[in-house]
Amino acid sequence: MVKVYSMTSCPWCVKAKKYLESKGVEYQDLNIEEDEAARVACQQLSGDLMVPVITANDKDYVLGFDKAKIDALLGIAG
Repeated sequence: MVKVYSMTSCPWCVKAKKYLESKGVEYQDLNIEEDEAARVACQQLSGDLMVPVITANDKDYVLGFDKAKIDALLGIAG
């Protein structure tokens, strides 16, 4: 399952989620402002609280909205 760690007022988070939707990728949205467990998991994954953080395996991740890196992480043809 693809996970997107995000914040409510983050425009890059919105763009990342819209991009995933446009590619038909189902994802779990984890808002680090509203969910303490998500905040902890995000910080453990990336070492920071910057968002968006996108992961498919809870190990490798993309920080920010970078289409090429998201495509590579998820095996999406550009």
